[in-house]
Amino acid sequence: MDTLTTRPIESPFKSSKEMLMKNMMKLSLVALLSIGLLQAAEVKKEIDKETGLIIAPGFEDVKNNCTVCHTATLIIQKGGTKASWKESIVWMQKTQGLWDLVDMEEPVLNYLATNYPPNLFSRRANLKATLLPPNPYDKK
Repeated sequence: MDTLTTRPIESPFKSSKEMLMKNMMKLSLVALLSIGLLQAAEVKKEIDKETGLIIAPGFEDVKNNCTVCHTATLIIQKGGTKASWKESIVWMQKTQGLWDLVDMEEPVLNYLATNYPPNLFSRRANLKATLLPPNPYDKK
């Protein structure tokens, strides 16, 4: 009588999982290296020592108009598109007393959108007024 020998069947999933993990680790490493190379390749921009803002066309207009009311850190942290920067300016004009920027608005918007675009570390967008709780200090 033949004796049946049993041997454990190797699951193909174990090796697939291992391969998947190795590939994911390789991809992660490549992504991290790519980010590092991109940052290293980025042209070093001159930074204003007083404000921390990037010195580029439009810088003086931003410094002279924006940092009168708030620190440059708010600009640096925010990040946005040209449209979102425009929304912020309009909001400040309607609610915070920001004056009309007249001929400076376009250079200011271009400076902000170019040097402080949206990125992973940008602040979130403002909540819409309809999503905010009632202000207990509003006198209605």
